[in-house]
Amino acid sequence: MLGLPDHVTACLFDLDGVLTQTARVHNAAWARTFDDFLQRHAALTGEPFRPYDPAADYNRYVDGRQRADGVRTFLASRGITLPEGHPDDPPGADTVNGVGNRKNVVLLQRIRTDGVQPYAGSVDYLHAAQRAGLRRAVVSASANCADVVMAAGLSPLLEVRVDGVVARQRGLRGKPFPDTFLAAAEAFGVRPEQAAVFEDALAGVAAGRAGGFGYVIGVDRVGQADDLRAHGADVVVRDLAELLTAADPPRPRAGGAGSTEGAAT
Repeated sequence: MLGLPDHVTACLFDLDGVLTQTARVHNAAWARTFDDFLQRHAALTGEPFRPYDPAADYNRYVDGRQRADGVRTFLASRGITLPEGHPDDPPGADTVNGVGNRKNVVLLQRIRTDGVQPYAGSVDYLHAAQRAGLRRAVVSASANCADVVMAAGLSPLLEVRVDGVVARQRGLRGKPFPDTFLAAAEAFGVRPEQAAVFEDALAGVAAGRAGGFGYVIGVDRVGQADDLRAHGADVVVRDLAELLTAADPPRPRAGGAGSTEGAAT
């Protein structure tokens, strides 16, 4: 029992907040980066300094998005527009890419200091999915996905990786667009309706719904279950271990992407 409909043959997992406990590390890195920028911006413009909110701002504007998209979306919420710059801009540059690269420097420092811990329930779920013969991919907006997966010891349990590096190389749009999830399903040779998406981010859940995937599991680590459902989750759990102990098979929402009503067999 994996808590999935019978027609699902592939599992597409987000990384931060679903498989690994790195969402809080990302959030701390964003907080330091944005607050440094906002303080400098306030000093230059005379506007009051309003710090980044690690709860509301992270979940609404940053979580699940590619790095540059997170910078652009958050700053737009504050009425700030920066030039795009270039992917190799120095971390001190006041460009979208420069701010994003500064965040990455801070993130890597914290990862080296604190390490990476996977969620025990997620490790158990990956092992169960492997034993059941389900295909397993990690789909992350992070350009550091490969390093985090390796540091967490999850490499043997994941067959395909579609991350920020792959997205940039292939010109894939980031979440809430479904491009990266669709690329992972394509790598397995399965149709979207045969794959399940596991996401803790609102943008990621929306991407799973937009892509017509067979089942969308929202993972609620921060108390946003209602928002995850509103963005398209078929079911919401606090930890993947709950799916292993589900008493009854799940039923996709009526008329949703996972519904088999009227489908060809």
